[in-house]
Amino acid sequence: MPKVHYAKPDGTQVVIDGTVGDSVMVTAVRNGVTGIVGQCGGTLSCATCHVYLAPAEHDLFDPPGEDEDDMLECTASDREDTSRLSCQLELREGMELHVTIPDEQV
Repeated sequence: MPKVHYAKPDGTQVVIDGTVGDSVMVTAVRNGVTGIVGQCGGTLSCATCHVYLAPAEHDLFDPPGEDEDDMLECTASDREDTSRLSCQLELREGMELHVTIPDEQV
């Protein structure tokens, strides 16, 4: 079972057991993790699910595609090297991820 550690802007941590095939965004929204809005529902047409992926876990995923890269230029909080849209991060069996939610999403 995958597990996601969400570090919230206020310093609190929320750990959620996810479902294989779900995204980090869906896992957050389904479990009431505040700070990840997911306004477009994961259709890659907003940037309200922006997260900072732990540097050591960045290589677990393919690099952002052109559409995600474009959307990352529109985030409310500064883009960093490990910025990703959480709707594009699909959970796999045994995966344990650590993401930081930025201060602002919209």
